[in-house]
Amino acid sequence: MDGPPANDWCSVCHGRFRVPCQANCSHWFCGDCIMLVWHHGSAIQPCKCPLCRRQITLLVPSETSQRERHNPEVAEILQKVQAYNRLFGGQTSGLIQRMQDLPFLLKRLLREIMDPQRSLPLVIRARVYIAMILSAIYILSPVDIIPEGILGIVGLLDDFLIGLICFLHVAAIYRSVLYYRHGGS
Repeated sequence: MDGPPANDWCSVCHGRFRVPCQANCSHWFCGDCIMLVWHHGSAIQPCKCPLCRRQITLLVPSETSQRERHNPEVAEILQKVQAYNRLFGGQTSGLIQRMQDLPFLLKRLLREIMDPQRSLPLVIRARVYIAMILSAIYILSPVDIIPEGILGIVGLLDDFLIGLICFLHVAAIYRSVLYYRHGGS
């Protein structure tokens, strides 16, 4: 989705979305509402999602919000979101946070790769494709660190770990793209 569901409401103000932003937990909020949540908490830590209580380390404004950047009110909110992302979007998070962000980042990346209107840099596309191809070759090849023929189902553990590492690497690459688009310098 390039924006929140049509019949959804902001869970903070319980109204229609104004400058909708998607958090790394996949929930949508008004940009100004989520900034208020952050300002009412600790200003030196990322705020927690009002719905799932996960830390919000990245806010991605919707495509419609980006197109309305010329509106002074929208521009001010987007600047606040950009400042928030500069503070918390580039932080390296722990393994659990990275795994929780994995579905959000991979869905957005897949949608961006499949959409010819989007412009994912060629270097990023190449790194994603290389990581995916190399992990697929390893998983499909008969050569394994832990052979399935000897250890049975336990032998699939190395294939699972290689796949997980690949997905985490691809998600980290795409997170850096989102960070530089929506907050980084």
